[in-house]
Amino acid sequence: MVILTRIHTYICTVLDSFVMLEWAYSGVNASVPRNVGPECAEYLTPSRRVVETIAATILVAVTVIWGLKRITLPKPSPYVNQDRVGKRVLLIFMSLILGMEIGFKFSSRTVIYLLNPCHVTTVMQLYLLAAEPSQTVTAIFRIHLNLLNGPLLAYLFPETASRQIFVDKAIYYIQHGLMVVIPYYLLRLGGSYNVEPLSDLSWSVLSYGLNLAYHFWILQAFALPAQVNLNHMLCPAVLDPFEGQNYRVWATIHQFLLCPILCKLFCFVSNFLLTQFPVTKVKKSLEFPIQRSVLSDDCLYKPKASDSSLQIGRENGHTHVD
Repeated sequence: MVILTRIHTYICTVLDSFVMLEWAYSGVNASVPRNVGPECAEYLTPSRRVVETIAATILVAVTVIWGLKRITLPKPSPYVNQDRVGKRVLLIFMSLILGMEIGFKFSSRTVIYLLNPCHVTTVMQLYLLAAEPSQTVTAIFRIHLNLLNGPLLAYLFPETASRQIFVDKAIYYIQHGLMVVIPYYLLRLGGSYNVEPLSDLSWSVLSYGLNLAYHFWILQAFALPAQVNLNHMLCPAVLDPFEGQNYRVWATIHQFLLCPILCKLFCFVSNFLLTQFPVTKVKKSLEFPIQRSVLSDDCLYKPKASDSSLQIGRENGHTHVD
């Protein structure tokens, strides 16, 4: 009885908190079908949600443990200066796009939509563009490659009905387009931005487990009290071919297949374009970093092993190619 009382008190506290944060979701367009409201929130029964969440939690534990036991990272390679103009341009441009997106969300009182996975993936990409090369960067890069289902689904099933301003709609497409351009550019740079062999599924399984946990633990926890259909965790989309009481079960299955397939296909195509296709080929192997040439006395000059600057770098355990 004491436990039930505490649970009831906790639920009431959470609901009161969401009432106070009503400004973050009060602007959600209720005229869009299955976007917000009690009808969407009650699409599945509470018992069904509990059972599915428990099953998803078990699957999360299995996939994350399985992935962590098998993932490997390459040994830290000599540092290569990758502070390139293109990298800075993408960082600034994506930052502006995300900043405008956040501004529109605040002005329209739909801040809760910033929790959607594509915005989280965008933040990850901003970190990858800004961070110094490291094994952490490599790990996050490999994980985020398994989240490219977001841009694909955004273009196949665009959800722009609630975006009333043209610029807001344009940002939707620009952001999701950049989410594909950025990982390709980072693969082109190489170095810390490298991928595992195509036959290695450990990173894909780990990423799937983390993605599943985010949906059932985070998105669902915010979507239910606010009655906002975050990434369709409350009810299926109107165009969902798997509409019905089992739509989340089917989503768990088809995303388990789609995410790794998209990741491996993206890596395969990028490898072909960057290492084999004559028009776009820039290096012999995908993991090799692009080493910049140095302009000296108006002549194109490539550093040699005997250069004093490289020699100093080796004495410190790093190789700098400017």
